[in-house]
Amino acid sequence: MSETTTAAEEIPEIASGAPVALLPDERDAGAGLRERTIEYLSDCKGEPSWIRAQRLEALRAFQAVERTPVWAPTALAELPWDALHYYRAPAKARRSSPGRADATGAALDALGVTREENEFLGGAQAQIDGEVVHGSLHEEWARAGVVFVDSTRGLTEYGELFRPHFGSVIGRDENAFTRLNAAVFSGGSFVYVPPGVKVTAPLKCFMHLQGGGSSQFGRTLIVAGEGAEVTFFESCTSASRPGASLHCSVGEFVLGRNAKLNYVALQNWKPDVFNLALLRARLAAGASVQWIDCNVGGRLTMKYPCALLEGEGASAEAVSISVARSGQHHDSGAKMLHRAPRTSSTITSKSVSLGSGRAGYRGWVDMPTTVHGCFNHTECDALLLDKASRTDTYPAIQVRGTGNISQHEASVSRLDEEQIFYMRQRGLPEETARSLSVNGFVNDLVQRFPLQYSLEIRKLIELEMSGSVG
Repeated sequence: MSETTTAAEEIPEIASGAPVALLPDERDAGAGLRERTIEYLSDCKGEPSWIRAQRLEALRAFQAVERTPVWAPTALAELPWDALHYYRAPAKARRSSPGRADATGAALDALGVTREENEFLGGAQAQIDGEVVHGSLHEEWARAGVVFVDSTRGLTEYGELFRPHFGSVIGRDENAFTRLNAAVFSGGSFVYVPPGVKVTAPLKCFMHLQGGGSSQFGRTLIVAGEGAEVTFFESCTSASRPGASLHCSVGEFVLGRNAKLNYVALQNWKPDVFNLALLRARLAAGASVQWIDCNVGGRLTMKYPCALLEGEGASAEAVSISVARSGQHHDSGAKMLHRAPRTSSTITSKSVSLGSGRAGYRGWVDMPTTVHGCFNHTECDALLLDKASRTDTYPAIQVRGTGNISQHEASVSRLDEEQIFYMRQRGLPEETARSLSVNGFVNDLVQRFPLQYSLEIRKLIELEMSGSVG
């Protein structure tokens, strides 16, 4: 394995969600967002003046715009903007255990990644707060011309591949959060797969927030050439430190003719995390993208993956699972914008609300008069476990043109008390019975995740259900 490691020593344990123990020379721009925050961030990265100028321009644009859209969940107003640290990252990480001297083994040990899983991966990255602290790529894919680095290196070292696509799918002036990300983006992944290369081993990015005012502004760019294929895994965790934290990421995906991208995300946040993610893919003719997403925990999640189906015969699928406990609001869905004939899309969403938790589906399907022969199927199902639980559905479907078809199905159900009674009569505790019912509700979608993730999702649901009775 060849590797690029931006921290020479071990990453502390993050897989369990424990706070990461940093050395005293941690980099921290301090609380609040000002021009000096940008100057500090840019100095830490040694960026050229043109990047700094673009950051400052985006900052001024962010400061001039309303931060809370009228349609946004009310929980967004709770975000303490001035208390956040907009750039905080470990300057170093601790030395590995005596038996694992190599940086790669130490980093993956600290992440909780087994040697078996490491062999399964084509490459791995780890980001703590605002900086990627570990990165590796198997030699097989490096020899094939695959690039897998953090976005800072992508911008500075692979400019001829990175810059033509950077900001081409998601403009920095689209809304307050794209402006904020453009001002303080740090970390995130840059993946380039040359035409015809099929990366059979997934690439994986681990992201960890330390809590207590921390923030992440990852900027991910994936470019797949004609006929290329790649699978990208994303795992997100956070530590239990008091104080709100913010994850505000932007992901751009550019797929050439007949290219294929599978994007799998599992997010397990602690209760004080605000998760605002903007993901969008541009698809050429015959290209396909599949989003598979599970959101657990956090205070607020706003995530609506979008596919721009710009080439004839392109296809997209969005699969999402959401579990919201008391004090949590998950607002998620997908956008499918058909811009070429004979394109197809599918949206499948399942949400679970327990206690006073609130989950919502927000989707948009658009087929203009300029396209024909397009197809979409949308299905969103919600399960309410308690009387105070809530779910909302906001579907927007606009179908014009000729020969275009859109289907929409939606259901809301409550926990089957007879089923719970049946299981309790056979000796199962009520909490276990409720957990089994929830896992049964989402089982068909859980099976769509890779095996490692599907097992973890079931465990996470069981943990979420712990203490849910009474």
